Amino acid sequence: MYLTKEEEKILDGEYGEILRRCMNLLVSLGDIYGAERLIPITSSQISGVSYKTIKDVGLEFLEDFAKENVKVKVHSTLNPAGMDLDKWKELGIKEEFAEKQLRIIDAFKKMGVEISCTCTPYLIGNLPKFGEHISWAESSAVSFANSVLGAKTNREGGPSALASAILGKTPYYGYHLDENRKAEVMIKLDEELLNLLKSLKFGESFYGALGYLIGKMVKNGVPYFENLYKLNPSNDNLKSLGASMAASGGVALYHAKELTAECKVKEVVDDKIEKISIGIEEIKESYEKLNTTNDKPDLICIGCPHCSLMEIKEIAEFIKKHDIKLDCDFWICTSLHTKAILDRMGHTRIIEKAGGRVVKDTCMVVAPIEEIGYKKVATNSGKAGVYLPSFCKSEVIYGDIKDILKN
Repeated sequence: MYLTKEEEKILDGEYGEILRRCMNLLVSLGDIYGAERLIPITSSQISGVSYKTIKDVGLEFLEDFAKENVKVKVHSTLNPAGMDLDKWKELGIKEEFAEKQLRIIDAFKKMGVEISCTCTPYLIGNLPKFGEHISWAESSAVSFANSVLGAKTNREGGPSALASAILGKTPYYGYHLDENRKAEVMIKLDEELLNLLKSLKFGESFYGALGYLIGKMVKNGVPYFENLYKLNPSNDNLKSLGASMAASGGVALYHAKELTAECKVKEVVDDKIEKISIGIEEIKESYEKLNTTNDKPDLICIGCPHCSLMEIKEIAEFIKKHDIKLDCDFWICTSLHTKAILDRMGHTRIIEKAGGRVVKDTCMVVAPIEEIGYKKVATNSGKAGVYLPSFCKSEVIYGDIKDILKN
């Protein structure tokens, strides 16, 4: 792997131990994956933020970095924490957990990382341009950046994304190379399924169910959706699709005709790739697998990935129109930025009047909801449907949020 003289000095420790460790990590990754060199990046999204997931080992690692006064070189945003950083007591978070979570946040702050605490950085200002090289570590954000935006990133881990943020570079391999971004399997929704979906005016949970199914099928591959555009999905729908594929498989990039960035400017598919047809039965089976109980939920939770302003606005209007009164807890997870606008617009007040909460900085997967006592969670998130049983020991009720609220 070629290194510049400056990079060699960093690797030799001439600029301090922390920079050496960062360079060693990136060079080791580059050697493993056959990178020829390092390339500059324009932004980073850093995971490994919740105390629930990184524990004391991760906390000590971050505090070691922070005490050396190193700073990130590029725009760097942060994944969700394990709690709402301001209203954690109201959510039932224990003080010991909160104390360590706040130490993690303080370490990132000392390194100059933006304390955004969201898995949708593209909604709050970290919005890479088409073709830009970035180093992102949140699986759903990686999918959205690669696919919908057409930026270029591998599916980084928290430490490698942090190292890249500090050095402003990443190894040149994987999805940074155009030849690795070609579609590997074509997905086509059959006409019977398309007609059914159109006639039912289907809800948002379809995209999570489809993503769950395709992720299981293609694993780490690059799928191409031939006719998904006929359903006119929104960016929020594409966000959900990509997040679910990343969770059930390892999909970091997908293409969709007339929808995703690279499909609009170059050929991403040829006639030789494998073709898969998806029908009604496959989608029904996907819903059945995501649903693990028919019981009533003790928590309704959406926002995995974090909800956009438009998603929450629509829910607030639905609650108001139908005069919804909830008989269980209801969390809508989003970013600090989005919640501030919701507060101003009055949407938060409508949700709270119905018995719900707009929860910022965290989500149901990385928060210790099992310790709070939530055992049955209703959600419209395919990603959460994959992770809740293993991460939180929760049973799942999966479907459209409007159906869940009405029931």
